[in-house]
Amino acid sequence: MARAARIERTGGPEVIGWVDMDLPAPGPGQVRMRNTAVGLNFIDTYHRSGLYPVPLPSGLGGEAAGVVEAVGEGVGFAVGDRVATFGPALGAYATERNVQAESLFKLPDDISDETAAAALLKGGTVEFLVERCARVRPGMTVLVHAAAGGVGQIAVRWLKAIGAQVIATVGTEAKVALAREAGAGHVLLSRTDDVAARVREITGGMGVDVVLDGVGKATWRASLASAKRRGLIVSFGNASGPVEGVNLGELARAGSLFVTRPTMFDYYVTPEERAAGSGRLFEMLRSGAVRADINQRFALEDAAEAHRALEAGETTGSTILVP
Repeated sequence: MARAARIERTGGPEVIGWVDMDLPAPGPGQVRMRNTAVGLNFIDTYHRSGLYPVPLPSGLGGEAAGVVEAVGEGVGFAVGDRVATFGPALGAYATERNVQAESLFKLPDDISDETAAAALLKGGTVEFLVERCARVRPGMTVLVHAAAGGVGQIAVRWLKAIGAQVIATVGTEAKVALAREAGAGHVLLSRTDDVAARVREITGGMGVDVVLDGVGKATWRASLASAKRRGLIVSFGNASGPVEGVNLGELARAGSLFVTRPTMFDYYVTPEERAAGSGRLFEMLRSGAVRADINQRFALEDAAEAHRALEAGETTGSTILVP
């Protein structure tokens, strides 16, 4: 008997309910995956709230690590294989489920289940943002918003490891040390500092080559004013709400800026892209250049409480749900 989260309507964390179900045998191209660790990500709250609409009723969560329990026809996995996934199918908030084999990554022996659940989506996000979207090179200066969060800390460490200079923003004084420990050369307080003015001061008036902005609405103006001439703003999240009403003329006035709004599943499309991206992430984890700090653990059925903490800005690093 599997137990899984279900939402019948969108709204706050209170809409998360739980159901028991008997799973059918895996069909062709499917495996049954028993979850040992489930990742918590901001996108989960977007699905729950309706910011990213999903057909209802719906499961929640895309990221989990676990063990193959049964296999259907035509899959390249065997019972007992350790695997992980970050979607795109929802339903990871479950004790077990049937998933498409093509959405799974086989885990190396030296990557633990908890590390995979904490790092695969966030680390894969950083991999494509830094290396394939922004194409950051040594010596470039990058502004990273929300640098004490799960994606933010990995991004700062990744950028530092490849030779970039990092200016970070965090929401509270208590999070400054986390961003500095990750490798940020300068840490600004997003709620009290004039971020753009400080960025210009730090960069001798030039601005930064790249802005990595997972916050959205609340940081858009600061991002726009912090990028150097012909710089790039990568807006990849909506933690404070979506960026709307963008006037393209503002990009010209701000210095002929480039802006992109990427999604992960446009960068992890083919088997070759998926293998290369995850391989690069595992390489960075093995080297110690990047790590997934699991600073919060919740029981799986306490997912609503985990959502509340995440949306309130009370979490740092990565959070996992434990079945």
